[in-house]
Amino acid sequence: MLPVRDIVRRPGEMREHRLTIPLAEQWGEGLVSVEKGEEVGLDVRLESVHEGILVSGTADGEYSGECGRCLTPITRPVEVEFQELFAYPSEEETDFEVQDDHVDLETLVRDAIVLSLPFQPVCQPDCPGLDPNTGERLTESAGAESPAPIDPRWSALRQITDQDGAAESRAAEKEES
Repeated sequence: MLPVRDIVRRPGEMREHRLTIPLAEQWGEGLVSVEKGEEVGLDVRLESVHEGILVSGTADGEYSGECGRCLTPITRPVEVEFQELFAYPSEEETDFEVQDDHVDLETLVRDAIVLSLPFQPVCQPDCPGLDPNTGERLTESAGAESPAPIDPRWSALRQITDQDGAAESRAAEKEES
């Protein structure tokens, strides 16, 4: 909650605030979230306009969780911009209102951060994930690659390619002699 008593109903007035807020609860669900106790930095500009208080700014923090492909723990920075008009109380219903000469930024900032979190986070853009047979991370077992097993339904094609390869090598031997 930020006090706005000094700029309420004074169009053209502006205040800027820089805050660091520790989270009282976890923000986000799924593979990544901003953990309880994590600090979120806010740079906020409050501008008085005829309809209410225009709030704009940026929020930054850090989310953590696990890669959606290989389940490696990840921690990444998150930074979002937000802007919303907190209307003066009136007969019309609005999502955000100035209440008791204060604006409550928690819902606005939480929604902006949570909506910016990746749905399928990855540890690196080309993360190959887990080996379906062994369950090991493919990045760790990449050196010991063995040929992929051939589906038995395609084995007849293997015989054709083997015959073509043998015919090509016989033709190359004839040309050499």
